Amino acid sequence: MAAGGWQLVRWRDAASKPIRYVRIEGAFQYTDKERLKAVVAPEIRRGFYHADMNTLQRAIGSLPLVAQVDVKRVWPDAVHIKIREEIPVVRWGKNGLLNKQGELLIPDDIGAFSTLPLITGPEGQEKKLLEIMKGLYIALRDKSLQLAEFHVNDRRAWRIKLASGLEMQLGRRAPLENMQRFLKTLALIGDEQVALMASVDTRYPNGFAVTWKPGTPPIDWKAVARGQKGIDDNAPIVSGANGNKI
Repeated sequence: MAAGGWQLVRWRDAASKPIRYVRIEGAFQYTDKERLKAVVAPEIRRGFYHADMNTLQRAIGSLPLVAQVDVKRVWPDAVHIKIREEIPVVRWGKNGLLNKQGELLIPDDIGAFSTLPLITGPEGQEKKLLEIMKGLYIALRDKSLQLAEFHVNDRRAWRIKLASGLEMQLGRRAPLENMQRFLKTLALIGDEQVALMASVDTRYPNGFAVTWKPGTPPIDWKAVARGQKGIDDNAPIVSGANGNKI
């Protein structure tokens, strides 16, 4: 079904005083043409006078990712249907999506949305977690980092994953402050070192635990620090995966 414009469908098997044309208006990215025709057909076959427009509207509105439907009978032999689709902004869990209002949507095929950011969290927290993710996204974007995943477990502990693959444990207590504390150290750490990190645990009051990617060579942190200007002497300590200070 082409995006935009009008679609004309000829119905040849209608009842007495048949509906000869169904005009469908809308830009469709996710709604399957054949499935839409199958949903529309039963009422259309009842004919111009007997087709129930409310039933038709509800049937179309039940399709995945259909946000709004307007249906009207047009004399002498047509029905006009206008459809507006949902616009998913993130994935929710394994099979769901959220629109910008945080409303849960269940598509037929989640695979078509694999490039959208992912949120997982407790059921019923969709709107709240979407708003939190928006704030995280902006804070990371300001540091030229892209948020890919945001996870909240049953204990309300936060974990995020960046598009680069870096995972960050933010914890349950003051997770936003933990992330901001790490972001403030980026000038000290340097882009090259950040690119070598596999994961960062920010749940420590005075530092971070870092797991490095396999094959990462030893880093001379004193040399890194000497190469920076204006570094706070009280900056948090960065620790390796083995717990040793570096």
